[in-house]
Amino acid sequence: MKGLTDKQRNMLDFIENFQDKEGMSPTVYEIADYFRIKTSTVFAHIRALQRKSFLVRSSKARSISLTKPKRRPKHMSFVLPIPLLGRINAGLPVESIENKESEIFCDPALIGGTDTKKIFALRIQGESMRDLGIMDGDVVIVEQCSSAKAGNIVVALVNNETTVKSYYPHGTKIELRPANSDFKTQTYPASQVQIQGQVIALQRKY
Repeated sequence: MKGLTDKQRNMLDFIENFQDKEGMSPTVYEIADYFRIKTSTVFAHIRALQRKSFLVRSSKARSISLTKPKRRPKHMSFVLPIPLLGRINAGLPVESIENKESEIFCDPALIGGTDTKKIFALRIQGESMRDLGIMDGDVVIVEQCSSAKAGNIVVALVNNETTVKSYYPHGTKIELRPANSDFKTQTYPASQVQIQGQVIALQRKY
């Protein structure tokens, strides 16, 4: 939707998702609680969306009505919020990322039947995985796991630092391979590598 900020787009997605599931519109307080923001901030976004003709609202409770609801395919009846934990290096390892930065919203079809409690997202920094289509600035969607198959793209913790690479175990050693000839494969003792998750999907803004 052109002319919208990311926050406005996310708010519209939440409103439509809420309407689909609950059969009514959310209150300003429910929107504020979901996004963990002040009601005054919600009102500011709603006024902006009204000016842009994406919704209308009266003084009555639950009166928000979307003027341009999305025509979603049947498999995408709602959007799924996923915690964005920060940036991860697709080059050399960087400090471990644990704190939630914000949220992204994605089509549930991207994650299939994966337990949503085990899903998180990371923003890629660097281009060491570009030959596999993972570019600087992309957001990867990750399923938490402690093991992986050879060739899987993983989020790995190495000596308290986090990186994203292709995973290749060799006995007591583990190779973390880039997908860019400008970077070298890194080999570590298996005891120094902790798999935190495997990449299952990717989001990119054009």
